[in-house]
Amino acid sequence: MGEHAFLEQVLVFLIAVVVAVPLFQRLKLGTVLGYLAAGALIGPHALGFVGNDASEFNAAELGVVILLFIIGLELSPQRLWLMRRAVFAVGTLQVAISVLLLGLVGLLMGYTVRDAALAGLCLALSSTAIGVQLLAERKELGLAHGRVALAVLLFQDLVAVPALAILPLIGDARAAEAATALTMLVGLGKVAVAIGGVYVLGRYLVRPLFRYVAKTQSVEAFTATALLVVLGTAQLTALAGMSMALGAFLAGLLLAESEYRHEIEAHLEPFKGLLLGLFFIGVGVILDLPYIAAHALEIAFGVVALLAIKFGVLYALGRRVGRLDRNGALRLAALLAQGGEFAFVLLAVAFRSTLIDSGVRDTLTAVVVLSMVATPPMMIALERWIARYAAAPTRPYDQIPGDQPSRVIIAGFGRVGQIVARVLRAHHIPFTALEQSVEQVDVSRRFGNTIYYGDPARPELLRAARADLAEIFVIATDDPEANVRSARLVKRLYPHLKVYARARNRQHAFRLMDLQVEGVVRETLHSSLVLTEQVLVGLGMAPGVAKERVERFRQHDEKVLAAQHMVYDDETKLVQSAKEALLELEQIFEADVRE
Repeated sequence: MGEHAFLEQVLVFLIAVVVAVPLFQRLKLGTVLGYLAAGALIGPHALGFVGNDASEFNAAELGVVILLFIIGLELSPQRLWLMRRAVFAVGTLQVAISVLLLGLVGLLMGYTVRDAALAGLCLALSSTAIGVQLLAERKELGLAHGRVALAVLLFQDLVAVPALAILPLIGDARAAEAATALTMLVGLGKVAVAIGGVYVLGRYLVRPLFRYVAKTQSVEAFTATALLVVLGTAQLTALAGMSMALGAFLAGLLLAESEYRHEIEAHLEPFKGLLLGLFFIGVGVILDLPYIAAHALEIAFGVVALLAIKFGVLYALGRRVGRLDRNGALRLAALLAQGGEFAFVLLAVAFRSTLIDSGVRDTLTAVVVLSMVATPPMMIALERWIARYAAAPTRPYDQIPGDQPSRVIIAGFGRVGQIVARVLRAHHIPFTALEQSVEQVDVSRRFGNTIYYGDPARPELLRAARADLAEIFVIATDDPEANVRSARLVKRLYPHLKVYARARNRQHAFRLMDLQVEGVVRETLHSSLVLTEQVLVGLGMAPGVAKERVERFRQHDEKVLAAQHMVYDDETKLVQSAKEALLELEQIFEADVRE
């Protein structure tokens, strides 16, 4: 290529993205499919603007690395420990069952036992880049199925590490049995050293480094430091034979509770988007259209078998082990049914080790790429199916005048919502109330309230209520499930709104806290505290002392609620936390008595 070859390729990539991605977004097919289509269009088997040399796309892997680092920033070590059930239970079963079933399909297709086993291993791994990107686009990383999907992907990354170490040795069948055990021990030692190195660097070097750079108040230096940390930890784990993305995730995890977390995330976000786009374009480029056409029947069967088997396995495990509801398990299955980027690496290693021939490699590569391409449309079709057949039936809502937007929207106009509305009305603060009970709407309107019938968890009703112009959204519905659905929708569609929600109990409050609601008020807490204060006075305690003790209890309970939010998914830890909180409270009151 000429002197300006690099610039020419960059221009080709940018033009393809500018043309394809907005078009696919307008068709509501998602950005991932747009990137894949752009890569296929400019690849060697279509317009031929770029070649299919894998070395041209090495930079694309950085997108996945930065993506995993940012995911680590959004978690915390306590949260990751709570995910251990999903990581090791769902992850282990998914990989093991998928390898077995997909290997059996390989045998039915005429593969040798060795080829079938390799095919099962490669196809059992899902795409971290596609899965996390789709979850991020849909703002579902924090939902139940999003957390299980992330856990499964993390376990698959862990599985790929020993696989990459062992495959070259299996190439020599005579030395395989003797060398595998030794290599596993050496590999585990390298992994332990790498993880320990990441921990030491993250705890004793990286935080002081960020503190030093932050004092310079240089945006460029801070961005360079963030990139240095990501790429440095990725390289450290890569030298140990581990996934670069896994190393970056560990680094992000160690910085999740640092004071620089949000600043780091903001500086890396632009790089993540661009490099992930480059990764997806690279996947589209390697789509060998002539080979697919020549082996259409075999490849089509492989794609259907892959998607069907992994979909069934993930759905069953999501329901039985991941404890997801039906729609959550369906979303998990559709999200991770495809093959993943690690398959390309494993297939390349297996081919170099003479474990498979070029025909098997090319067929499996095509199956993986086409399964990736099929994932966004499959997710769209699933959401439409859920909306039409699996969602709760809805009734038409009242027409809301759009010429009088309110500062406050109240969802639910029962006992709690009415008290909020009366105070707002007394202060001449305009509000709009939304209520699902026709009888309640009719009664409230006779008293002059601005109230309309409809489900506040419906996007069209929120648009009609001009939620985009409101400042506060109060969720006062008494149904915890409807309450959480409304909070999730408002947080996704109108992130500027401050949400204050009524919670029935602690478990309900924890779910609202997961959505980062600004204010969570447990409906019986305050009345119970007033009643308790009166009981203490009735028992002979001085009114001032009783008031102080109840206030001390309230402050302690709020502190305990925040601590238990970190462990509420683990019943054993939750029970232990409650026992420790009771003991601590008794000690506090005993100290007050002694004073």
